[in-house]
Amino acid sequence: MEKKQAVKTGITFGSCLAMVISYTTWHSVGWAIFHGLLSWAYVAYFVLRY
Repeated sequence: MEKKQAVKTGITFGSCLAMVISYTTWHSVGWAIFHGLLSWAYVAYFVLRY
């Protein structure tokens, strides 16, 4: 059961991180929501790109 909780927390953290990065970069709530849905994919893209 702890494994499921860890995965759920990780996904939530990834979404939050993506939204914060997106909002501070683009200053747009719409983009922040979209990038939050992409979660870790956007975080990885941002790290590799910038």
